[in-house]
Amino acid sequence: MQHKDPYQILGVSRTATEAEIKTAYRRLAKQHHPDRNPGDKAAERRFKEVQAAYEVLSDPQRRAEYDRFGAGGPRPDFQSWGAAPHGEQSVRVDFGDFGDLTSIFEQFFSRGAAAGRNGPRARGARRSAPPVEAAGADIETQVDVSFDEALRGCAREIALAAPGGPTERIAVRVPPGVGDGQRIRVRGQGQHGLGSRGDLIIRVRVAPHPWFRREGRDLFVDLPLTFTEAALGARVEVPTPDGPARVTIPPGTSSGTKLRLRGRGVPADRAMEAGDLYVVIRIEAPRELTPRARELLEELAREMPRDPRAGLFGAAS
Repeated sequence: MQHKDPYQILGVSRTATEAEIKTAYRRLAKQHHPDRNPGDKAAERRFKEVQAAYEVLSDPQRRAEYDRFGAGGPRPDFQSWGAAPHGEQSVRVDFGDFGDLTSIFEQFFSRGAAAGRNGPRARGARRSAPPVEAAGADIETQVDVSFDEALRGCAREIALAAPGGPTERIAVRVPPGVGDGQRIRVRGQGQHGLGSRGDLIIRVRVAPHPWFRREGRDLFVDLPLTFTEAALGARVEVPTPDGPARVTIPPGTSSGTKLRLRGRGVPADRAMEAGDLYVVIRIEAPRELTPRARELLEELAREMPRDPRAGLFGAAS
Protein backbone atom coordinates (compact mmCIF):
# COMPACT_ATOMS: atom_id res chain seq x y z
CA MET A 1 0.00 0.00 0.00
CA GLN A 2 1.34 3.46 -0.89
CA HIS A 3 2.40 5.54 2.10
CA LYS A 4 0.91 9.02 2.35
CA ASP A 5 3.16 11.86 3.39
CA PRO A 6 1.41 14.55 5.47
CA TYR A 7 3.68 17.21 3.96
CA GLN A 8 2.59 16.19 0.47
CA ILE A 9 -1.08 16.08 1.51
CA LEU A 10 -0.91 19.70 2.71
CA GLY A 11 1.42 20.75 -0.11
CA VAL A 12 4.11 22.20 2.17
CA SER A 13 7.85 21.63 2.51
CA ARG A 14 9.45 19.79 5.42
CA THR A 15 10.81 23.12 6.63
CA ALA A 16 7.39 24.80 6.61
CA THR A 17 6.61 27.02 9.58
CA GLU A 18 3.63 26.49 11.86
CA ALA A 19 1.88 29.47 10.18
CA GLU A 20 2.49 28.03 6.69
CA ILE A 21 1.08 24.66 7.75
CA LYS A 22 -2.01 26.28 9.26
CA THR A 23 -2.58 28.41 6.14
CA ALA A 24 -2.32 25.37 3.86
CA TYR A 25 -4.68 23.40 6.09
CA ARG A 26 -7.32 26.11 6.14
CA ARG A 27 -7.20 26.52 2.37
CA LEU A 28 -7.53 22.79 1.65
CA ALA A 29 -10.11 22.16 4.38
CA LYS A 30 -12.25 24.96 3.01
CA GLN A 31 -11.89 23.64 -0.56
CA HIS A 32 -12.84 20.04 0.30
CA HIS A 33 -15.26 20.66 3.20
CA PRO A 34 -18.35 18.38 2.94
CA ASP A 35 -20.66 21.40 3.25
CA ARG A 36 -19.18 22.72 0.01
CA ASN A 37 -19.15 19.34 -1.73
CA PRO A 38 -22.38 17.56 -0.73
CA GLY A 39 -22.38 13.93 -1.87
CA ASP A 40 -18.82 14.10 -3.27
CA LYS A 41 -17.06 11.05 -1.80
CA ALA A 42 -13.69 12.01 -3.29
CA ALA A 43 -13.84 15.42 -1.61
CA GLU A 44 -14.90 13.75 1.63
CA ARG A 45 -11.88 11.42 1.55
CA ARG A 46 -9.58 14.31 0.68
CA PHE A 47 -11.03 16.35 3.59
CA LYS A 48 -10.25 13.47 5.98
CA GLU A 49 -6.68 13.22 4.67
CA VAL A 50 -6.16 16.95 5.13
CA GLN A 51 -7.50 16.79 8.70
CA ALA A 52 -5.33 13.81 9.56
CA ALA A 53 -2.22 15.44 8.05
CA TYR A 54 -2.84 18.61 10.04
CA GLU A 55 -3.26 16.59 13.24
CA VAL A 56 0.27 15.25 12.74
CA LEU A 57 2.06 18.40 11.57
CA SER A 58 0.36 20.87 13.93
CA ASP A 59 1.66 19.00 16.97
CA PRO A 60 5.43 19.53 17.45
CA GLN A 61 5.96 16.14 19.12
CA ARG A 62 4.05 14.20 16.47
CA ARG A 63 5.77 16.11 13.69
CA ALA A 64 9.21 15.45 15.18
CA GLU A 65 8.41 11.75 15.52
CA TYR A 66 7.34 11.54 11.89
CA ASP A 67 10.38 13.54 10.72
CA ARG A 68 12.67 11.19 12.65
CA PHE A 69 11.18 7.81 11.73
CA GLY A 70 9.14 8.45 8.59
CA ALA A 71 7.50 5.31 7.24
CA GLY A 72 10.27 3.02 8.42
CA GLY A 73 10.49 3.64 12.12
CA PRO A 74 8.94 1.84 15.06
CA ARG A 75 5.18 1.78 15.05
CA PRO A 76 3.70 3.52 18.10
CA ASP A 77 0.16 3.09 19.27
CA PHE A 78 -1.76 5.32 16.89
CA GLN A 79 -4.47 5.87 19.49
CA SER A 80 -1.98 7.98 21.46
CA TRP A 81 -1.69 10.37 18.51
CA GLY A 82 -5.32 11.39 18.95
CA ALA A 83 -5.27 11.45 22.72
CA ALA A 84 -6.01 14.65 24.62
CA PRO A 85 -3.98 15.88 27.61
CA HIS A 86 -4.49 13.88 30.76
CA GLY A 87 -7.97 14.35 32.16
CA GLU A 88 -9.50 15.80 28.96
CA GLN A 89 -11.59 14.31 26.17
CA SER A 90 -10.53 14.66 22.53
CA VAL A 91 -13.64 15.48 20.53
CA ARG A 92 -13.71 15.84 16.75
CA VAL A 93 -16.51 16.13 14.21
CA ASP A 94 -16.31 13.66 11.32
CA PHE A 95 -18.36 13.67 8.13
CA GLY A 96 -18.42 10.06 7.07
CA ASP A 97 -16.90 6.66 7.63
CA PHE A 98 -14.25 6.79 10.34
CA GLY A 99 -12.45 3.73 9.03
CA ASP A 100 -10.16 5.57 6.61
CA LEU A 101 -9.00 8.28 8.97
CA THR A 102 -6.93 6.18 11.34
CA SER A 103 -5.42 4.00 8.62
CA ILE A 104 -3.96 6.98 6.74
CA PHE A 105 -1.15 7.53 9.22
CA GLU A 106 -0.88 4.07 10.73
CA GLN A 107 1.06 3.31 7.54
CA PHE A 108 3.79 5.79 8.50
CA PHE A 109 5.03 3.40 11.18
CA SER A 110 4.22 0.06 9.60
CA ARG A 111 7.79 -1.20 9.10
CA GLY A 112 8.86 -1.54 12.71
CA ALA A 113 10.38 -4.94 12.03
CA ALA A 114 12.91 -3.42 9.62
CA ALA A 115 14.41 -0.87 12.01
CA GLY A 116 14.31 -0.06 15.71
CA ARG A 117 14.83 2.93 17.93
CA ASN A 118 18.44 1.76 18.55
CA GLY A 119 19.37 1.83 14.86
CA PRO A 120 19.18 -0.64 11.95
CA ARG A 121 19.43 -4.33 12.75
CA ALA A 122 22.24 -6.54 11.47
CA ARG A 123 21.92 -7.79 7.90
CA GLY A 124 20.03 -11.04 7.77
CA ALA A 125 18.80 -10.80 11.38
CA ARG A 126 15.20 -11.82 11.87
CA ARG A 127 12.78 -10.93 14.57
CA SER A 128 9.14 -11.85 14.84
CA ALA A 129 6.72 -8.94 15.28
CA PRO A 130 5.14 -8.69 18.72
CA PRO A 131 1.50 -9.75 18.90
CA VAL A 132 -1.00 -6.94 18.43
CA GLU A 133 -3.57 -6.74 21.18
CA ALA A 134 -7.07 -6.08 19.86
CA ALA A 135 -8.66 -2.75 20.71
CA GLY A 136 -12.14 -2.62 22.16
CA ALA A 137 -15.16 -2.08 19.93
CA ASP A 138 -16.56 1.36 19.21
CA ILE A 139 -19.79 2.41 20.87
CA GLU A 140 -22.35 4.41 18.89
CA THR A 141 -25.05 6.59 20.41
CA GLN A 142 -27.15 9.63 19.53
CA VAL A 143 -27.71 13.03 21.10
CA ASP A 144 -30.51 15.47 20.34
CA VAL A 145 -29.75 19.19 20.21
CA SER A 146 -31.81 22.23 19.35
CA PHE A 147 -31.20 24.29 16.22
CA ASP A 148 -29.64 27.11 18.28
CA GLU A 149 -27.42 24.67 20.23
CA ALA A 150 -26.13 23.25 16.94
CA LEU A 151 -25.20 26.74 15.73
CA ARG A 152 -23.44 27.85 18.92
CA GLY A 153 -22.23 24.54 20.35
CA CYS A 154 -23.27 22.97 23.64
CA ALA A 155 -22.29 20.39 26.25
CA ARG A 156 -23.89 17.00 26.78
CA GLU A 157 -23.35 14.20 29.27
CA ILE A 158 -23.39 10.67 27.89
CA ALA A 159 -24.20 7.81 30.25
CA LEU A 160 -22.57 4.48 29.33
CA ALA A 161 -23.84 1.49 31.25
CA ALA A 162 -21.24 -1.29 31.38
CA PRO A 163 -22.63 -4.85 31.71
CA GLY A 164 -22.42 -5.76 35.37
CA GLY A 165 -20.52 -2.59 36.19
CA PRO A 166 -21.14 1.01 37.18
CA THR A 167 -22.55 3.60 34.78
CA GLU A 168 -19.83 5.79 33.30
CA ARG A 169 -20.71 9.42 32.57
CA ILE A 170 -18.74 11.26 29.90
CA ALA A 171 -18.94 15.01 29.27
CA VAL A 172 -18.93 15.80 25.54
CA ARG A 173 -18.67 19.16 23.81
CA VAL A 174 -20.80 19.50 20.67
CA PRO A 175 -18.85 21.96 18.47
CA PRO A 176 -20.51 25.06 16.96
CA GLY A 177 -21.92 24.63 13.47
CA VAL A 178 -22.50 20.87 13.67
CA GLY A 179 -25.05 19.67 11.12
CA ASP A 180 -27.87 17.19 11.42
CA GLY A 181 -26.55 13.63 11.09
CA GLN A 182 -22.89 14.54 11.61
CA ARG A 183 -20.84 12.53 14.10
CA ILE A 184 -18.47 13.28 16.94
CA ARG A 185 -15.72 10.85 17.93
CA VAL A 186 -14.49 10.70 21.52
CA ARG A 187 -11.31 8.66 21.51
CA GLY A 188 -10.73 5.95 24.06
CA GLN A 189 -14.26 5.95 25.51
CA GLY A 190 -15.62 2.86 23.79
CA GLN A 191 -15.57 -0.75 24.96
CA HIS A 192 -12.54 -2.14 26.74
CA GLY A 193 -10.39 -4.60 24.80
CA LEU A 194 -7.20 -6.59 25.34
CA GLY A 195 -5.31 -3.51 24.18
CA SER A 196 -6.69 0.02 24.08
CA ARG A 197 -10.33 1.00 24.42
CA GLY A 198 -12.49 1.65 21.40
CA ASP A 199 -14.03 5.02 20.64
CA LEU A 200 -17.38 6.59 21.42
CA ILE A 201 -19.14 7.76 18.25
CA ILE A 202 -21.96 10.23 18.75
CA ARG A 203 -24.44 10.99 15.99
CA VAL A 204 -26.00 14.43 16.37
CA ARG A 205 -29.67 14.94 15.57
CA VAL A 206 -30.63 18.61 15.18
CA ALA A 207 -34.23 19.63 15.79
CA PRO A 208 -35.86 21.83 13.11
CA HIS A 209 -36.29 25.54 13.82
CA PRO A 210 -39.72 27.20 13.66
CA TRP A 211 -38.60 29.69 10.99
CA PHE A 212 -34.94 29.20 10.03
CA ARG A 213 -33.89 26.66 7.38
CA ARG A 214 -30.30 25.56 6.86
CA GLU A 215 -28.53 24.74 3.59
CA GLY A 216 -24.84 24.04 4.15
CA ARG A 217 -23.58 27.04 6.12
CA ASP A 218 -26.32 29.42 4.95
CA LEU A 219 -29.63 30.08 6.71
CA PHE A 220 -32.95 31.09 5.14
CA VAL A 221 -35.96 32.81 6.67
CA ASP A 222 -39.25 33.81 5.00
CA LEU A 223 -40.36 37.43 5.47
CA PRO A 224 -44.06 38.19 4.84
CA LEU A 225 -44.76 41.64 3.35
CA THR A 226 -47.96 43.45 2.52
CA PHE A 227 -48.66 44.49 -1.05
CA THR A 228 -48.03 48.14 -0.21
CA GLU A 229 -44.73 47.40 1.62
CA ALA A 230 -43.44 45.52 -1.42
CA ALA A 231 -44.65 48.18 -3.87
CA LEU A 232 -43.59 51.28 -1.96
CA GLY A 233 -40.59 49.90 -0.09
CA ALA A 234 -40.21 49.65 3.67
CA ARG A 235 -37.79 49.15 6.53
CA VAL A 236 -38.76 46.13 8.61
CA GLU A 237 -37.34 43.97 11.40
CA VAL A 238 -36.22 40.40 10.68
CA PRO A 239 -35.00 37.65 13.03
CA THR A 240 -31.38 36.46 12.94
CA PRO A 241 -29.58 33.89 15.12
CA ASP A 242 -27.99 36.83 16.99
CA GLY A 243 -31.20 38.80 17.53
CA PRO A 244 -33.44 41.08 15.45
CA ALA A 245 -32.02 43.19 12.62
CA ARG A 246 -33.62 45.83 10.42
CA VAL A 247 -33.49 45.51 6.64
CA THR A 248 -34.50 47.87 3.88
CA ILE A 249 -37.05 46.59 1.35
CA PRO A 250 -36.48 48.33 -2.01
CA PRO A 251 -39.60 49.68 -3.75
CA GLY A 252 -41.05 47.24 -6.27
CA THR A 253 -39.71 44.12 -4.55
CA SER A 254 -41.24 40.91 -5.92
CA SER A 255 -42.21 37.80 -4.00
CA GLY A 256 -39.32 35.31 -3.90
CA THR A 257 -36.63 38.01 -3.83
CA LYS A 258 -33.72 37.11 -1.52
CA LEU A 259 -32.01 39.76 0.60
CA ARG A 260 -28.56 38.69 1.82
CA LEU A 261 -27.19 39.42 5.29
CA ARG A 262 -23.51 38.51 5.13
CA GLY A 263 -22.01 36.52 7.98
CA ARG A 264 -25.32 36.03 9.80
CA GLY A 265 -25.64 32.31 9.04
CA VAL A 266 -23.78 29.36 10.61
CA PRO A 267 -20.85 30.72 12.67
CA ALA A 268 -17.28 30.42 11.35
CA ASP A 269 -14.98 27.63 12.48
CA ARG A 270 -11.26 27.01 11.93
CA ALA A 271 -11.87 25.61 8.44
CA MET A 272 -14.86 27.58 7.12
CA GLU A 273 -16.05 31.16 7.09
CA ALA A 274 -19.40 32.13 8.56
CA GLY A 275 -22.41 31.49 6.35
CA ASP A 276 -24.97 34.07 5.26
CA LEU A 277 -28.61 34.66 6.16
CA TYR A 278 -31.03 35.01 3.24
CA VAL A 279 -34.32 36.82 3.82
CA VAL A 280 -36.86 35.45 1.33
CA ILE A 281 -39.69 37.86 0.49
CA ARG A 282 -43.24 36.49 0.59
CA ILE A 283 -45.94 38.97 -0.45
CA GLU A 284 -49.30 38.35 1.21
CA ALA A 285 -52.38 39.60 -0.62
CA PRO A 286 -55.24 40.85 1.58
CA ARG A 287 -57.99 38.27 2.08
CA GLU A 288 -60.73 40.80 2.80
CA LEU A 289 -61.20 44.27 1.28
CA THR A 290 -63.30 47.16 2.42
CA PRO A 291 -65.34 48.87 -0.30
CA ARG A 292 -62.91 51.79 -0.29
CA ALA A 293 -59.88 49.49 -0.53
CA ARG A 294 -61.44 47.66 -3.48
CA GLU A 295 -62.17 50.98 -5.18
CA LEU A 296 -58.54 52.08 -4.76
CA LEU A 297 -57.17 48.79 -6.13
CA GLU A 298 -59.48 48.96 -9.13
CA GLU A 299 -58.31 52.49 -9.75
CA LEU A 300 -54.68 51.29 -9.48
CA ALA A 301 -55.38 48.52 -12.00
CA ARG A 302 -56.70 51.08 -14.46
CA GLU A 303 -53.76 53.36 -13.80
CA MET A 304 -51.22 50.56 -14.28
CA PRO A 305 -52.63 48.19 -16.93
CA ARG A 306 -49.35 46.20 -17.27
CA ASP A 307 -49.67 42.45 -17.92
CA PRO A 308 -46.79 40.65 -16.15
CA ARG A 309 -47.48 37.45 -18.18
CA ALA A 310 -47.24 39.11 -21.58
CA GLY A 311 -45.00 37.00 -23.82
CA LEU A 312 -44.14 34.62 -21.00
CA PHE A 313 -45.95 31.53 -22.30
CA GLY A 314 -45.84 32.27 -26.02
CA ALA A 315 -48.74 33.00 -28.33
CA ALA A 316 -52.12 31.57 -27.33
CA SER A 317 -53.33 28.70 -29.55
